Amino acid sequence: MDRSSRSAPEEHRSSAAPAVRRMLEARSIAVVGASARTGSFGARLAIEVLRSPAQPRVHLVNPRYSEVLGLPCLPSLADIEDPVDLVLLGTPHSALVDQLELAAARGDGGAVVFGTAAGLAPSLVEIASDAGLAVCGAGCMGFVNVDKGVRALGYIERHPQTPGPISLVTHSGSVFSALLRTHRRLEFALAVSSGQELVTTTGDYLAYALDLERTRVVALYLETIRDAELLKSGLARAASRDIPVVALTVGGSPTGRAMVTAHSGAIAGDDAAWEALFDAYGVHRVRGLDEMADTLELFAIGRRMKAGPAGVSAGIATVHDSGAERAMVSDVASEVGVPFAAISPATRSALEPFLDPGLTADNPLDVWGRGTNTEQLFTGSLLALARDPAVCVVAIAVDLIKEYDGDDAYPLAVKAVLDGTSKPVVVLSNIAAAIDQDQASELRALGVPVLEGTESGLRALRHLLHHSASRLPLSEVTGLRGEAAGTADGDRRARWVKRISQGPLDGQASLALLADYGVSVATAHPAVTADGAVEVAERIGYPVVLKTDEPAVAHKSDVGGVVLDLYDSSSVATAWAELAGRQGPRVVVQSQIPASVELAVGVVRDPLLGPLVVLAAGGTLIELLSQRRVALPHLDRDRARGLVAGLPAAQLLDGVRGRPAADRAAVIGAVVSVGQLSVELGDVIEAVDVNPLIAGPSGAIAVDALVIPRSPSQRPVSRERPVR
Repeated sequence: MDRSSRSAPEEHRSSAAPAVRRMLEARSIAVVGASARTGSFGARLAIEVLRSPAQPRVHLVNPRYSEVLGLPCLPSLADIEDPVDLVLLGTPHSALVDQLELAAARGDGGAVVFGTAAGLAPSLVEIASDAGLAVCGAGCMGFVNVDKGVRALGYIERHPQTPGPISLVTHSGSVFSALLRTHRRLEFALAVSSGQELVTTTGDYLAYALDLERTRVVALYLETIRDAELLKSGLARAASRDIPVVALTVGGSPTGRAMVTAHSGAIAGDDAAWEALFDAYGVHRVRGLDEMADTLELFAIGRRMKAGPAGVSAGIATVHDSGAERAMVSDVASEVGVPFAAISPATRSALEPFLDPGLTADNPLDVWGRGTNTEQLFTGSLLALARDPAVCVVAIAVDLIKEYDGDDAYPLAVKAVLDGTSKPVVVLSNIAAAIDQDQASELRALGVPVLEGTESGLRALRHLLHHSASRLPLSEVTGLRGEAAGTADGDRRARWVKRISQGPLDGQASLALLADYGVSVATAHPAVTADGAVEVAERIGYPVVLKTDEPAVAHKSDVGGVVLDLYDSSSVATAWAELAGRQGPRVVVQSQIPASVELAVGVVRDPLLGPLVVLAAGGTLIELLSQRRVALPHLDRDRARGLVAGLPAAQLLDGVRGRPAADRAAVIGAVVSVGQLSVELGDVIEAVDVNPLIAGPSGAIAVDALVIPRSPSQRPVSRERPVR
């Protein structure tokens, strides 16, 4: 797939909303609830805002005091003569609504609601929406705009904060503080504890962060999605500017979907929405905070990878001082999918002089024999590996422990290698608890990431490799990577919207829908008598399949509603009678497609993200196999090809054990067609199952389909966003 860069379209150059910008760059701030009581919440609010390097005009407000921290304290927000950019609400729960109403009436710019606002959310949202007021929270710890010098915090944080390349938005206050207080070189342009996001959402903060020239990597800790379109727009903009987005999600999908009538919904699972969203925009999804910290440090202070020679499969190279740890790193790298570069014979020859007898010139490389001349040993071997065209990242994989004899060979070797190559150079430590933080800080100051754990560090390296390999062309991030950018057929859409509104689609109508969107379907006709079934079978040709077509039966195989291998009129008549006796007289007679690879493709509608396209291993074991890929529409052929290639069962398409290869292009075409169906009809369809889609040498043919229309009660209620 061509992943070359192009200039950004206008729709993804958008800046943050004015109210959000005014709040985050506040030059006048009111602290409502400021306190002179040491250790109180109001005292912390006042201390932190007064630490703001931008030195905004600060107004302290509390009727109980005339002075706080040596500054005048006013009785009420109303006593401040002019509107302020930001109001920090350190007030009791019972006063939140009145104070926000007052701020809105005054024309203040924004507010931070620190408490959870239990029971008050509708009132607070209405007040802010009517006034166009930006609100951070509720249930948050505030924000620090390091780039612009504003501290709006309810807790004491490190001071001063060194401006850096990371912009963080987190739904968790604990994660906010933890990332601000690490010993790592994690330096922020912006850090927001967004909490419940009653008004201002992750998408708003992301839009603002991407306006900051300092932002070079984005960190997101998400529990849900509160404005899908704004978030998608921000992720597309980040991808277009080659700004890595590192995300950690908790709590399953943002919807916790319980709809399992369609196999598509069941097989997609609770995590499908996150997976589809992040895949669409090249987001680096991490599994825990250690992996997040390693990945952020790698992107923030380390070098980026450069494209290697054409046709060379790139990978990492590691140098170890322990054979056992070398084996451990190799095992973990295999588990998490990090490739080691296949080094050339010339590189092996260059390594030989550094190795004691019995050690092998290989990658990963164990160089520890007698341990003499450690600095020269590691410098020489690391540089030899770095010069290999297949090596894209070089790592010294040692524990970086404190050396009580004063030996500083490892840091010196890393510095020498850093000067001797333009490739990324990292330290990969296997045990965080043993790292000498003085050495680590010194190396980080030079721009060398120190990764603090075998698995988390290797996963971080995998993100670095993937980011270099999957830079997205702007045609994808603005249309083909998650936006409904395909050309819609208005007449076709109108025709099927009308038909769906008239009632549920039976099997025949569902296959007709697929055929109208370009999916090849098996020939099938209804029959309500035994003679009618025989007449259809004679017309379409044997062998045939009989299926119940009773509306109450969603999954025919589950109730024995499918009879295969019918080769003559007698067997057809018998099968019809048996099905009619058990299920009812509505039966479909269908051409039997030769057995081949069975896949399933479908649509399930996520209430927040809209339609998701699901591709899975198909047949009667679809849910047991649990092999699936999910994607946001629109899907062009390149994206559909990647979706198919990523499905483990797709190996069967190439032919196994003497079977002929299936028509992979036809499978890709079917996926594209279902994707287009989801674009045009996603607002009226809850789910679609095409199972099985039989892929053979002559094409990919749908033999069964289920379409579940949306009911009015399933239509999501859109929340009014504040006018800004």
